[in-house]
This record gives sequence, C-alpha cells and structure tokens, in this order.
Amino acid sequence: MLALVFLLVSSFSLQTTGAIDTLTLGQSLPWNQTLVSKGGNFELGLFSPGKSKKYYIGIWFKKVSKQTVVWVANRERPILVPSASRFTLSDRGELLVQAAPSNTLLWSSNASAASPGTTVVATLQDDGNLVVRNNATVSASASEPETVTWQSFDHPTDTWLPGARLGYDRSRGVHSFLTSWTDAENPARGAFSMVIDPRGQAKFDLLAGGAHQYWTTGLWDGEVFENVPEMRSGYFVGVPYAPNASVNFFSYHDRKPMGIGNFELHVNGQMRRRQWVEGRDDWVLFCTEPHDACDVFGFCGPFGVCSNTTSPACECPAAFAPRSQGEWARGNTASGCARRAVLACTNDGFLKMPYAVQLPNGSAVEAAGARSDKACAAACRRDCSCTAYLYDGTECSVWNGELVNLRTLPTNDQGFAAAAAVLHLRVAASEVPPSAPAHSWRKSMVILGSSVSVLLLAGLIIGVAVAVVLRKRRGKGKVTAVQGSLLLLDYQAVKAATRDFTEKLGSGSFGSVYKGALPDKTPVAVKKLDGLRQGEKQFRAEVVTLGTIHHINLVRLRGFCSEGNKRALVYDYMPNGSLDAHLFKSTSGSKVLSWDQRFGVAVGVARGLAYLHEKCRECIIHCDIKPENILLDEELGAKLADFGMAKLVGHEFSRVLTTMRGTMGYLAPEWLTGAPVTAKADVYSFGLLLFELVSGRRNNGSSEEGGRSAVYFPVHAAVKLHAGDVVSLLDEKLAGDANVEELERVCKVACWCIQDEEGDRPTTGLVVQQLEGVADVGLPPIPSRLHMLATVNGCVGAVADMS
Repeated sequence: MLALVFLLVSSFSLQTTGAIDTLTLGQSLPWNQTLVSKGGNFELGLFSPGKSKKYYIGIWFKKVSKQTVVWVANRERPILVPSASRFTLSDRGELLVQAAPSNTLLWSSNASAASPGTTVVATLQDDGNLVVRNNATVSASASEPETVTWQSFDHPTDTWLPGARLGYDRSRGVHSFLTSWTDAENPARGAFSMVIDPRGQAKFDLLAGGAHQYWTTGLWDGEVFENVPEMRSGYFVGVPYAPNASVNFFSYHDRKPMGIGNFELHVNGQMRRRQWVEGRDDWVLFCTEPHDACDVFGFCGPFGVCSNTTSPACECPAAFAPRSQGEWARGNTASGCARRAVLACTNDGFLKMPYAVQLPNGSAVEAAGARSDKACAAACRRDCSCTAYLYDGTECSVWNGELVNLRTLPTNDQGFAAAAAVLHLRVAASEVPPSAPAHSWRKSMVILGSSVSVLLLAGLIIGVAVAVVLRKRRGKGKVTAVQGSLLLLDYQAVKAATRDFTEKLGSGSFGSVYKGALPDKTPVAVKKLDGLRQGEKQFRAEVVTLGTIHHINLVRLRGFCSEGNKRALVYDYMPNGSLDAHLFKSTSGSKVLSWDQRFGVAVGVARGLAYLHEKCRECIIHCDIKPENILLDEELGAKLADFGMAKLVGHEFSRVLTTMRGTMGYLAPEWLTGAPVTAKADVYSFGLLLFELVSGRRNNGSSEEGGRSAVYFPVHAAVKLHAGDVVSLLDEKLAGDANVEELERVCKVACWCIQDEEGDRPTTGLVVQQLEGVADVGLPPIPSRLHMLATVNGCVGAVADMS
C-alpha cells in the first residue's frame, strides 16, 4: 500500500510541478498536459472548439479567461479520441500529430532538423511562436535566427500576432498568409484569406475563394496603410520590410508592452483588430475591415441576401433555405442558400424579390428582342441555365448560374426604393403561389346577381360606419407605417400630434421643435423643418434610410411628414432636454451634471458618432456637433440628435450651417477655408464639446449664468494640460470632485481632436477606445491656431515654455 501511495503521489507530482515550455528530440506531450511559455503568456495543447467533439493541437492565450485560439496544427484533420493522440518532436526533428490506430499521421511540420551530434528542441515562446531550433539551448533568448528550422509564425492560421511576419520571403521559401476558420467550431480552412500583394506592392488584400478581392489596406505610406487610418492611433505600429520581387512582408507590435491583442480573420470574412481588457474580462473590438459585412464577397453565399440593418445579416429568399443550417448557426453563411424544390426547366416559374436588391455579381447578359417583362421571363425560361431575370422598362437582363452578393436596398410600398427594377428568381413551379381561380363568364354573372343585394346592404352599413369614423377622426390626420416601425404622417396628423404646435421646446438650425404625442400616446418631439429645397422623392428616400439607423446613443427617428414644402421629423421625446441647459444655464429644470455623468455623455456621443462614421453603409457626417444637439434621456444618457440633416438638406447645408446662430464656435477650419469636409470635421467639433463638458461653460467666453470670463478656453486648457494641471480646468460647480485620470484623458483626447490638420486628428472609433482606456493617448501638440490665439491673448510665453 505504501508503494502504491508513493507511485500515486509521484504521478501526481509530475503533473502538478512547474509547467514545461520545451520538447526535446523524441519527446511526446501527453494528451492531458500542455506546454506553457516561460512568462505564462501562451499555452499549447489539445482543445475542442465550442460544442464540437473533435480535438486539435493549438496555441491560445494563457492569461485570457475566454479561451482564444491563435494557431492550430491539424486544422484539416481533427483528433477523434484525444487519449489515443500524441504531439511529438520526432527523432528527425519534425513536429508530428499522430492518432490511433497505428499512429496515423494527422499533421507534420515537414521540417527535418536533426543530424548526428546536434541538439533539437521545440519551444513555445512568450510571443506565441512555437519554434524548432537546431543546436540551441532551451532558452529562447539564446537563439540565433539561422538556428530556427521551423516556426509557427511562418504558418499562421486565422490570427496575426504582434511580432509575426505576414507576407513572403522567397529566398527562405516562406509564404505566410491568414485563412479564416470554416465556422466557429471548425478550424479547417474557410472561404476567406488575407494575403500580401504578390507583385511586391506594400499592401494586403482580403480575398474570397482565393480570387475575389473585396477589400484592400491600400498602399503603405511609411506610417500607415492608406485604408487603415486607425493605425495613426499609435496603439500599434507597422514594421515594413523592403518590398521587392523576393521579399515582401510586414510585422507589427503594440506600443503597450503588456497589452494582449491580435488581428483575426473572422469566419465571416472581416478582419478584426481586438484588445483584451482585463477589468471587463472581455475582448473589445478596435476596428473591423471592411466596416460593412455585406461588402465581403459572398458573405451570404449563393442566393443569400445580405442586409446591414437586420440581425442576422443574411437570409434566404422565399423558396430557398440555407444550404447548411449547421454552418449558418455557427456564423458561416458563405455556403449560401439552395432551392427547396428542384427545377424542371420546362415548367418553372419566377418569384419577385419582395425588396429592392443590389444587382448580383454573375453572368448577366442582355436578352435581345425582349421588350417587356413577359418577353423577358420567356427568354429566361427558354434557357435551362437561366436563374434570374430583370426587366427595367427598356432592357432585359438574364443571369446564368448562382447569384452572389445580393443585398437589400432601402425600399417600401410607397415608392421609396433605391432601384425601380425588380429581380425575379427562377423557382420550381410548385414554389410559385397559386393565382386566383378562374370562373366562367356565366358563373361569374350568377354569383354577381345573387350577391348584389347583399353588397348593397353591406355598402350602406359600411358607408354609415365610415361616416361616423371620419366624423370622429376629423382633424386627426392619417398615420401609416412605411418601413419597419417608421411612420408617415400627413400634415394634419402632425398638427394633431403637436396640438397645432402649441408647446415649443426650442429652435434649431433647420426649424423649431415641438412636444407632441402619437395616437398611441407615445410622447415625441416634432421638428418642423424650414426652408428645405430638396425634391420630395429624394427627401423621402433619405428619411427612410435614416429610419433604419438604430443606436443607443442616437435619438430614434419615429416618423416623418412630407407634403410639398410642409415637412417634419418625429423623434423620441427626451425628458431631460438638451445638454446645453445643464452645462450653461441655471434654471429650475436644469441639473448640475456630476463628473461621472459628463464622462458618460462624452463616451456616449463618441460611440454614436463612431456608429454614424464607421458602421453605417455610407458614412454619415453630422456636421453640427454642439451641446444643443445632444439630448439626455431619463437617466441622463446621451442621445445625439439631428444626425443625417446634411443628407436631407443636400448642397444647401454649407450655406445654412455657416449662418446658424451659435454654431460658428464649433466649426472645423476646413469649413471656413472651403476645403472638402470629411468625418474629421465632426471630430474637431467633438473636441470642442469635450472642453465644454470639462469647464461647464462656452469655449468662447463666460457661462450663461454670469460666471467667469476668460480667454478662449481651449488655449487655456492646452497650456494647463502641458503643465500637468488639469484639475484647475474643471467646472467650479463640481468642487474638484472628478476622476483625475479620466479628466486628463478627456483633455488629451479633446486636444488631439482639434488639431489643425485632419490627418493628425483621431477617428471617432479610436476616440471611443481612448476614452474607454482601451487605447493609449499621448500628450498632444498644441495646435498652431491655438498658438496664434495664445499670442493675441498674452499667453505666448506660457505656450512657448510648454512646446
């Protein structure tokens, strides 16, 4: 018994003593043990993704509570019986994954390293790289580049880690690129890949099926990739290697040494940059490329329809079903949709798409001689390979084969569709809804004759009822749904909702706002628009598009009115009014916002702006960021109002904006110089807003309650920020009660936002990350325009000392 106890204790101690990070020549890793890198950053061993019962050898973050796999060895050939598997550094210096029976080879590194008299080891390093070395010590720090015979960094799967090179080095025979998993439970190669330009250009492309490019980073300019402005954050730094015909690869590293982050090519084809936040115990998404998942080629697969306003984004048309329900459930929709019934060719029918769609990629050809919808359908039906047709009133187009990249466009039953032509999909005759049954003329007349008296009586009753209802509803107007929950109100309904515009809430840049209520008693705020010259059809189309935009930090658009020049927008009512009332005014209804509430407003507005700039199908520039356009809900949460007004006003907007009362103090320099205006103009205005949140007064002078007056506040703030004295910038009403770290972060972000050059300002997506503390924010330079203002106000000496 003592001997048995000794053996058990000895066995237990082998498994619980210090973890190993290295395999030596001929050594195998037991199936229930792992390698752990020396610093404890990464772990290698067996894992099973999700609910799968298949196992793989992989590497994952050791310090992340949610297992996040960054590399997989046997991604194509899983292990079915884990206890019968082995991970070995063979006598020849190859890494092998083997399984019973007969030690079946599931994966090999295919890199022989052993020769007589040499020492070979395989070490899991703290950067996540599994390295096989020849004639090296166990210590990774003692390794030399020429001793490495194989490394996992040269053979990535779906993840790009800091320090890993991505690209090709033809002299070494290395070509490193990313390939997505098939789905969340299957690490086998999926449909999407990220590769460096094969011609030697310094850029990466995202490909579908290895051939269809749907996004590119753009060229490297020495600092960032053209289409990845987030790199200007300084949060991660690209390290290029001289591109030429033989060598073209990049690496990157985090500026935050102890940060945990990566790039992941997701199963849906989007490249995601993520950062682990310990306090939240979760991954935070830093950026996603392309921003709109519907831009990924074949994202919803053949015959799948993509929409960026629904969740999930992919659906199958009528008469179709997902080709693989299991893959769709696991996040992979690239397999697309298949017909529920097989085509018979000679007797097939067609189904109209119930929504306007962007025309699909595919072999569209013009059907000669078809000059009507009926003739176009006949032309398609004659060709058994024809899968869809479209007649636009003048030309007939037909498609052969599978349709890819179908996506919805804004539309509704009242003609607000972005495209008038309707796509018809070919389906089996059994899938076409039956038409109304035909009757003979004689039978129809008999039925009509026998029913006429009943109809007359019913008509009389209905007429009386309608008269009663109309009398009751006289003056209430008409309210109808146009798309989803968006309502169309006639002008009489708007007057009824606002009690003929009796309770005015305020005036804005495009009209006055009145309190009202919908017929179901829902309180609303109605903005009566003045002076809009945009055509009614275009106005309605733009409003319907804006009605699909939903975000917790955007005021929800409930409905609209468009009768000639009588136009109004109907929003959710915000009981705590606008931000300016709480920052600058002292009235019975206003509240002194605490620092936590102000910081919440800053983050909320940034999130709303980031959604408009980066998550909508088209970038929406607000163009009028100021406290008056930030509303507060019941819990004083921030809701950005008046977004999309630039789209509604069109080319008249710049004229309106520059004459708006009180808005001149928030304009970016490019508005005044006539330069093209981008989303960075919103960033500039947001920076000025942050300063007002800190100080509790207008940037250009005193508060409206008769408070202190001083120089232009951003000048004062920039100097104090460089002097390390941000507490003195805080609103006196808060009596110093603020989180100093958050206060300093807000001031730094604000100063970065108001840089003179657009390229020096952060994106709103980065601003959110910086305010949340996910991304670092360095000490910004004092903008040159503030230097000039400081000179005028006698602050030049202080500014010069800080520069």
